[in-house]
Amino acid sequence: MPVRSKLCGIRSEGDLAIAIEAGADAVGFICGVTHTSEDALREDRARELARKVPPYVSTVLVTHLESARELLNLASFIGVDTIQVHGLVNFDTVAAVFADAGGRRVTKAIHVTGPEALDEARQYLDVCHALHLDSRTTDRLGGTGELHDWSISRQIVELAAALGRPVVLSGGLRPENVAEAVGAVQPYAVDVNSGIEDEQGDKDPEKARAFVSMARAALPSDVISA
Repeated sequence: MPVRSKLCGIRSEGDLAIAIEAGADAVGFICGVTHTSEDALREDRARELARKVPPYVSTVLVTHLESARELLNLASFIGVDTIQVHGLVNFDTVAAVFADAGGRRVTKAIHVTGPEALDEARQYLDVCHALHLDSRTTDRLGGTGELHDWSISRQIVELAAALGRPVVLSGGLRPENVAEAVGAVQPYAVDVNSGIEDEQGDKDPEKARAFVSMARAALPSDVISA
């Protein structure tokens, strides 16, 4: 089964068209942030773009919001398929979102800053549909353009597989290294934002196509998925 690709940080009709043309399986809209993100959208703008996504391409809300009710209300307003809980939230918040998601899928971001990410991942496996592994800095919870330790990410993939939970890999990915990342981590899907942008922060069509193509071509024989 080919590794799926999510293209994140969609902020315009042009970005969306590039992602769809590249063959993205999912597109991400960043809305409701507490940390730096140049791609953050207003609620009404995120909803406008989400409504333009064609059938069979999944829409994802990426948010830092820390209130379960605010998270759920925002997802409902925008009309997305998946809620990517990417903020610094506690277990109870994620569990509440998972319990009341109304048919939406819920992914929980795990920031792989060291071996402690394994314990955090283990804690959330029962209250999400998938884990989302990312890098972080002091002021950024995503979109860092920085790699993390893929050996830890691989261990999380193996841990999650025992409960049938897929894992999405992000953090510093780009067309030039996504094949290596897939081989090392063997995720269910990969996610990219800054790695396919031009100098103005817009999505680059050639980079987007190359990323999706390289991710699919890198299919290892034993990808772990749900």
